[in-house]
Amino acid sequence: MKKIVFSAAFVVMGTFAMAQQTPMMNKKDPAEMEQKRQEKLKMMQAELNLTSAQVAQIKALQDKKMAERKQNASQMQEQRKAKMEAMKARQEQSNAEMRKILTPEQYQKWETKKQQNMQNKRQKMQQHQMKKMSATK
Repeated sequence: MKKIVFSAAFVVMGTFAMAQQTPMMNKKDPAEMEQKRQEKLKMMQAELNLTSAQVAQIKALQDKKMAERKQNASQMQEQRKAKMEAMKARQEQSNAEMRKILTPEQYQKWETKKQQNMQNKRQKMQQHQMKKMSATK
């Protein structure tokens, strides 16, 4: 029974973690990303003693990979959506099985505890993100 409870909790937490990461990913400024890319190329050039021809080849390779990623983005999004729906279906099935096992009072108590755990995890993740963001600035 503990395995079922923990599995259900991890699935739900994973779902919320992925959902919260998406807005952060969309906030990236293209100009800032290009600037970071240029800085990384300069750093690579200095560390590896690259020629300007090598830097150009690396930049072309990065452009190619970025174009492939953009081309496959919709397919990856569909796959992610399908995985999320499958995870949600498994979660609902698990909840239905728990309803059969527990009394209504026990189930309600279990649900309340699960919600509290999710809230605690969400707060910890937000605190971690804030620490991470302040450390990078």
